[in-house]
Amino acid sequence: MSSFRLRPRFSHTIDLGVEAAQERIVNSAREEADRCEVKSFPGYVSLHVVEKDTQYWSPRLSLSLEPEGEGKTRVDGTYGPSTNVWAAFLYGYMLVGSVGAFSGVLGGCQFWLGMQTWGLWIVTLMLLIAVGMYLTAQFGQKIGAQQTFMLHQIYEEAVGQSVEIG
Repeated sequence: MSSFRLRPRFSHTIDLGVEAAQERIVNSAREEADRCEVKSFPGYVSLHVVEKDTQYWSPRLSLSLEPEGEGKTRVDGTYGPSTNVWAAFLYGYMLVGSVGAFSGVLGGCQFWLGMQTWGLWIVTLMLLIAVGMYLTAQFGQKIGAQQTFMLHQIYEEAVGQSVEIG
């Protein structure tokens, strides 16, 4: 299970209503209490690795359940790190993107005015940092791949069908 996306995801339809589908997923996942924790809210289920097995790169599976016609439910699943790790990467990308954009404007102005274009060096540095962050995220996914696979198996057992991650 390997994906180049920052947050691998899937989407499929279950032949149950939203409440019945959610109850089935939650009850089945709770049977795996030694491997996963379940948090459930109306239209939303989250599967986490149990705390004793959690590491920095441990994944979480967030499931959004939406009605899809009569007696059917569309389930959109997203794998991602804990909210603290995700927030760190999100703010990191925002900072790198902002600094890169402003230094790109500065470098463009320096170029048009015939000045030394040191602003473009900052753009290059920000691009390298962004690539480094992406590679770090991919490395983290590889470290957490076994736990991601475990959460996916728990979900597939709950719904009784094979689901491909895209």
